[in-house]
Amino acid sequence: MKMTPAERVAAAIAGNGFDVYPVINPTSIATSDAMERSRAFFPSAHTNAMEMADLAAVGHDYYGFDSVTPYFSVHLEAAALGAKVNWNDVDNTPVVVKKPIKRIDDFELPHSFLHRTEFQRLLKACEILKKRYGGRVPVIGKVVGPWTLAYNLYGVENLVLDTILEPEKTKRLINELSVIPTKFAKAQFDAGADMITWADHVTSDLVSAKIYEDFLLPVHIKAAAALQGGGPLILHICGNVMDRLSCITRTGFKLFHMDSRNDIAAAVKQAGSKITFTGCINNPVTLGQGNPAMIREEVESNIKSGIRLISPECALPASIPGDNLKCLVETAHRLRP
Repeated sequence: MKMTPAERVAAAIAGNGFDVYPVINPTSIATSDAMERSRAFFPSAHTNAMEMADLAAVGHDYYGFDSVTPYFSVHLEAAALGAKVNWNDVDNTPVVVKKPIKRIDDFELPHSFLHRTEFQRLLKACEILKKRYGGRVPVIGKVVGPWTLAYNLYGVENLVLDTILEPEKTKRLINELSVIPTKFAKAQFDAGADMITWADHVTSDLVSAKIYEDFLLPVHIKAAAALQGGGPLILHICGNVMDRLSCITRTGFKLFHMDSRNDIAAAVKQAGSKITFTGCINNPVTLGQGNPAMIREEVESNIKSGIRLISPECALPASIPGDNLKCLVETAHRLRP
């Protein structure tokens, strides 16, 4: 019996049977091809609610993904909180050009921050997509976790250095910042999001597993508990996470969005039933330069490794060919469990 995308994705997450392997995109579908098809272009598609919705919709309407996701960067919250952001153009990702926090103890949580324009526009995009698909296609919202948010507001080097020089103040900042994604996630669920990606780039090339365990794991556990009942939460961390996977499985997040640089089969075996993996399809080589045979081989390899919910490993680079995205979805949808 043919399932709707929402039914297919929910079944895969719950460990139940489904008709064909579902394909979602927890981060960003915003390629040059997608912008051309939607006529929603950067930079305005980062902050215009209707353009955000229209660009996200291409993921399902043209490529066939079993989800739509309207947040295409990791800069929305930072811009709302006073960072100066260059939203750039079709071919270049946004960058923070001026950070508002100069010292580790400068931050004060603004009152009524969710009323700020940047937050409201994403919430409106979620509402538009929920109404457009009527629950048939899951809407995946996104928030930037406190570690990544601290990068954008305070600076990578400053934050990492202060985990050594000012550990207690750093923990306090991370805890204060965690209020923002937690409340923003709740608001997105209320606006129509069915799932939320929580992006926190605690990557192994920047910080140790010990720093993750000491500074961020307690925050992730608290956030997952606070957001229970809203819908599934997808934790996204780029890079190789094998050295901190045991921590990730303790967070309480329902899913983990995994980079292809990990040993996928080993990760699935280690995690057991503690967390569900998605992601793992390589962006720059397989989707960026690959052919149908390469794409099929990687999809089948992921399924063999225990992945039930297929997705690209991270936000899609602008240059990814649209035909390869269609091929990815068509390949998974031809395969039955």
